[in-house]
Amino acid sequence: MGFTLFHALFSSLQESFDHLEQTNQTYATDFILSGITSNPHLQIPVFLLCLMVYITTLLGNITIVALILVTPHLQTPMYFFLLNLSLIDIFYSSTITPNSLANILSVQKTISIAGCAVQMFFFIDLAASEGMILAVMAYDRYVAICRPLNYPILISSKRCLQFICIVFTAGIINSLIHTYNAFRVPLFCSPYVNHFYCDLIPILKLSCQDTFLNELFLFTFAGSIEVGSLLCILISYACILTALFKIRHTTGRFKTFSTCASHLSCVCLFYCPVFFTYLRPATSYSMDGDWFVSVFYTLLIPMLNPIIYSLRNNDVKKALQSINLTVLFS
Repeated sequence: MGFTLFHALFSSLQESFDHLEQTNQTYATDFILSGITSNPHLQIPVFLLCLMVYITTLLGNITIVALILVTPHLQTPMYFFLLNLSLIDIFYSSTITPNSLANILSVQKTISIAGCAVQMFFFIDLAASEGMILAVMAYDRYVAICRPLNYPILISSKRCLQFICIVFTAGIINSLIHTYNAFRVPLFCSPYVNHFYCDLIPILKLSCQDTFLNELFLFTFAGSIEVGSLLCILISYACILTALFKIRHTTGRFKTFSTCASHLSCVCLFYCPVFFTYLRPATSYSMDGDWFVSVFYTLLIPMLNPIIYSLRNNDVKKALQSINLTVLFS
C-alpha cells in the first residue's frame, strides 16, 4: 500500500513537471532566484561567511555521528536519535547551502523547474523529519525520567527503528503532497522567485491562479505535523516537570533536568522560526522582512545543534575528551 501511494504521487509529480515545462516553454524554463545578496560589495564577505557556516555544520554533525558510532557508552536510544538528528541536519543544510553559495557569486541566479522541485521536496521532507525527531527525543526523555522501569520495553531497539521509519515516511509523504500541489499549477506569472532557495510560499506567490487550496494543504498537513510534534514535546515536558517537582533535593532536580537542557534548546531554535514563517497567511510573507529568519533556520540551526549538544551534554564532552586523549597518547 505504501509503495503504491509513493508510486502514484511520484507519477503525478512527473506528469506535472512535463505539463509545466510544455506550458511554459515559450515563457520560461528556469526560475530566477533573488539570492542572499545582490550587492556586489557584499558578495565575497557573505560567500565566505556562508561557506564557513556550512563547513562548521558538516564538521560538527559528522563529528557527532562518528562519536556515537565509535563510543560504546553512547550507543543508546537517546544518542541513536541524536545521530539521526545530525544526519538530518547534514542533508538539510546540503539541500540549500551549496546552491546558495554558487548563486552568491553568479550574475544569473537561475535554477531549473525540476531542480527547484527537487530542492523543495528534500527541504520540506527534512524540515518535517527534524520536527518529528525532536518530538521522539522528547518522548524518550519522558520515558527515561517518568517511567524508567519500562524504558527497555517502551524504547527498545525495535521500537527505535519503528520511530525512525515513521518519521521519515511521514516526512516523505508530507513533502510529496506539498511539492505536487505547488507544481501542478499550469502557468507561473513570473519566473522571479523572491527568495534564495525554492521554498513553498515564494513559489505559490508566482502562480497566476488562486492558491487557496495550496495554502489549505500547507496549514493542514504541515500544521498537523509541526503542531502535533510540538504538542508531543510540550506534553512530555509537562510530565517531566511534574516528576521533577516530586524530587525533594534541588541537586537531584538539576541533575535530572540537565539531560533535557540541550534538547530544549534545539526545540526552541527550530520551532520559533518555523511557526513564524509557515503558520501564517502567504499574503503576509515578505522576503525583505523574513530574510534573517530564513537564513537562521536553513543555515544556522543545522550548525548550532551539534554545538549545543557538545557543549551542554556531559556524555558527549567526555567522549570527545577520551578521543583527544587517545589520539594524544597513541
